[in-house]
Amino acid sequence: MIKCFCMTKFDSASSGTARTTSLSLLARVRARDESAWDRLVHIYTPLVERWCRKWSLQQDDVADIVQEVFTGVAGSIEFFRKDKPGDSFRGWLWTITRNKINDFYRRLNRDAQATGGTDGHVALQQIPQHVPDEDSESMTAGDSPVHRALELIRIEFEDRTWQAFWAVAVDSRVPADVAADFGMERMAVYKAKSRVMARLRTELEGLIDL
Repeated sequence: MIKCFCMTKFDSASSGTARTTSLSLLARVRARDESAWDRLVHIYTPLVERWCRKWSLQQDDVADIVQEVFTGVAGSIEFFRKDKPGDSFRGWLWTITRNKINDFYRRLNRDAQATGGTDGHVALQQIPQHVPDEDSESMTAGDSPVHRALELIRIEFEDRTWQAFWAVAVDSRVPADVAADFGMERMAVYKAKSRVMARLRTELEGLIDL
């Protein structure tokens, strides 16, 4: 469903714009780069799904709401700004998700006044205005946006560079031990971590502060 929508909104005539890795993912999405849109959906779909499941939605309903959320994102991404302290893409995405969940429960109330109305009303009262407090920017959580972004940039690095980065940045190992295990200079381990983190920051600039 989401892929089909992407093909409609981000047509192939404009998908060649701003493809270089020197531009952030957000910049490429705003330039109507179809491949960048696919990356954004890949990175953030598990987070939106997790938010939806908090409110006891069935899987089919979750899938529909996720589709609606990314339809909303595609239609308004150019208006996303971080003008005030505390503004974030995650908060902006949560606002869209919250609105779509609210819409779902309002429809439920209308369609099933006797049996579904009460539950829907309670759910509406419980959905917070502010983004849920959770560690969604961790490199260790497999479905976090950061971890999903790392999956996408993995192919840009040699195996040893990546393994050294992962051992230090994700597994929190001591650089000297990593250097010994991989037959590297300690400085090479630091450089491996620095290179991957620099690429990750470029990819997620404007979306996540690292």
